[in-house]
Amino acid sequence: MSEANDAILDPLSTCVHCGFCLPACPTYLATGDESDSPRGRILLMRALARGELSPNDSGLNDHLDACLGCRGCEPVCPSGVRYGAGLEAARDTLARAHGLPLKARLILRVFRHAWLWKPLLSAARLLRATGLPAALAGRTGIRFAMGMLASSRGAARQAGRREDGKTGRSEGMHTSRRPVFPPSRLFSGCVMSTLFSHVHEATGEALRDVGHEMDCPRGQACCGALHAHAGDLDGARALARHNIAAFRDSDGPIVVNSAGCGAMLKGYGHLLGSEEAARFAERVKDVSEMLADRWTGGQGDRGTAGQSCELSNCPPVHLSVLYDSPCHLQHAQGILAQPLAMLENVPGLTLLPLADSEKCCGSAGIFSLL
Repeated sequence: MSEANDAILDPLSTCVHCGFCLPACPTYLATGDESDSPRGRILLMRALARGELSPNDSGLNDHLDACLGCRGCEPVCPSGVRYGAGLEAARDTLARAHGLPLKARLILRVFRHAWLWKPLLSAARLLRATGLPAALAGRTGIRFAMGMLASSRGAARQAGRREDGKTGRSEGMHTSRRPVFPPSRLFSGCVMSTLFSHVHEATGEALRDVGHEMDCPRGQACCGALHAHAGDLDGARALARHNIAAFRDSDGPIVVNSAGCGAMLKGYGHLLGSEEAARFAERVKDVSEMLADRWTGGQGDRGTAGQSCELSNCPPVHLSVLYDSPCHLQHAQGILAQPLAMLENVPGLTLLPLADSEKCCGSAGIFSLL
């Protein structure tokens, strides 16, 4: 059996077809089609690996393409099936057999090279400032992409940042006030460092206030999640090696504030299969993991024993908020309690329940653009 087929079958080998995954799958809930469920797709992927289905089979491709890759099936699986790893390997096999769609190839090529995505995303940020994306927003094609771009503008304004991005400090950012913990490094990413640079600034400020010195190494690349999910594992591996090299001169925590990036970085050990990649993955921490340990006494427990002086002395914010749990934070990284604990410890803030917050939002990387 070939190495590629092993890469599909091994992560899926423990599946016993019990069906616990069905209620956790957003596409199965939407279509009611067993072939659009994790159990059904596992049967299809096994058939592909064993040569029982051709890579050109239209049904096989349609059902695997429709998967959002949210990995909501993994935490509910009593057998510990690594569905996400199997799906990526299967999509890689399909891509090698008949190639990726033109639009996917163009998007992934852009994110392979910083000299392409940096000016394009910076231009998108300037376009966002004009208000045109909001006026052009719609339900299909480019209008949907415009709506996604427009939706990010409100967050930038609420954070009090300039829309032209001139206050961003992603590259070379360094904040240090009363550092009492080992230095941390921020993973800058692609979309986060351009369209959401205000989130990087807030991350640095929050970590500084609980005693973390943090900087942002230069020379980083896209995390590679878009490539891995689409079936371009070679592209994902190249980007992983690039990022590992960028953080090679330190051994402190690597802080991430994007759920998809964090899940991908924590999977570098599996992706590359090297000791260096495994050590890198162990260093990766979501920002909520870092802050919950300082604000709530550790482990995301909902209490105030470890609450920082700065937080406890903050004026009440008097806001009611909903928290929508990102798929790759809750399902892939297993992080749910920490963000909730952080919010519950903010003075004056009322945390409201959001029905079905564990379900995928439907964006799924470049899925919504394809």
